Formats: sequence, C-alpha cells, structure tokens
Amino acid sequence: MRAFMFLFLLFPLIELAILIKVGGAIGALSTILLLVASGILGIFLMRIAGVTTAWRAREKMARGEMPDQEVLEGVLIAVAGGLFLLPGFISDVIALFCLIPFTRKMLVGRLRARAQEQAERQRAFADDMAARSGQTHPHVLEGEYERRE
Repeated sequence: MRAFMFLFLLFPLIELAILIKVGGAIGALSTILLLVASGILGIFLMRIAGVTTAWRAREKMARGEMPDQEVLEGVLIAVAGGLFLLPGFISDVIALFCLIPFTRKMLVGRLRARAQEQAERQRAFADDMAARSGQTHPHVLEGEYERRE
C-alpha cells in the first residue's frame, strides 16, 4: 500500500518533468498541440473501442452467455478515458495500452487470474476457519430425524 501511495504521489512529478523536457526540446506551443492531438486521438480511439466492446457484449447476451470479458474490457476502456483526460505523455501511453486490443486482452487475462487467486485465497481461509470451529461444511446442519408412516 505504501508503494502504491508513493507511486501515486510520484506520478505527477514524473509527468511534469517529461512535459518540461519535451517542451524544452520541441517548444511550448508544439508540446501543447501534441497533448491536444493525443487527447483527441485518444478520445476517438476510446469511442471506437467502446462501441466494438458494447457490440460484442450485445452479441454474447443474444446467445445467452455472460459478457464478463467485455465488461472487464469496458472497465479498461473507461480507465483509458480517464488517463487521456490527464495531461501528460506517460498517462497517454498507459491509456493506449488499455485501448489496443492485444494488450487489453492481456490485461483482462491478468485481472481475471488475479481475481481467481484472490477468490481461492478467501475460500481457503473460510474453509480453514470452518475446520477450526468444528464444522465439516458450513451449510450442513446436524440433527436427528424420525420416519413416521
């Protein structure tokens, strides 16, 4: 958690340093125009990716399947949109990685694997707690019954 907070605080400083370096190399007006152009291009790419993802989700739902892959890709597209709103080149590069289909599918695969690991860890912890409390299965109730005819 501390590493994340450190990177969260360091990220704007790195973005600013890169903006200053690029501005010094190509000029302030060119840097501003480059930022505006990358933002416009990013928004255009985001709209295209969003529409295609929504279309694929609709097709899956029409077949009676859950569009879980498409939902995760939609989340990444929304993250890319937020990153494109931030001025800076690093955030634009990260946003492009979220929009390119190959890298987006790779990121979604990693997110799914991480979520699966987290769920297995929680399930193992719950099973361990149930074993400590003496329960063999959390949904089994012990009792006696008598058959009457």
